[in-house]
Amino acid sequence: MSPFKSSTGLPENIAACVCYFFPFIGGIVFLALEKRSRFVLFHALQSLITFGLLMIVHVMSGFIPLLGALIGAILSLCSFAIWLLMIYHTLGGRWYKLPWAGDLAESQLRHL
Repeated sequence: MSPFKSSTGLPENIAACVCYFFPFIGGIVFLALEKRSRFVLFHALQSLITFGLLMIVHVMSGFIPLLGALIGAILSLCSFAIWLLMIYHTLGGRWYKLPWAGDLAESQLRHL
């Protein structure tokens, strides 16, 4: 558990967890509110990128005839697994970086 607090008053690990608990929206809220914690900002960016991309791909899969429903179901299961994984890691206070989205979030964090 992290003894540090974010600028929102929540412990860092709880604030980062909220970024994933409410996918996409949580990332937007904490990007707007967080001023101090790099941990929370990283997870807010990673949540926004990951679940935003998954949302776009899920919608696009609906336009694929025949296989679209199968692809959508697989994406839903993958999204749920990522959601659980990230909640687990953020509650533990770990900087778990997802492939691609984590690298992009890390590069964007340098510009904040």
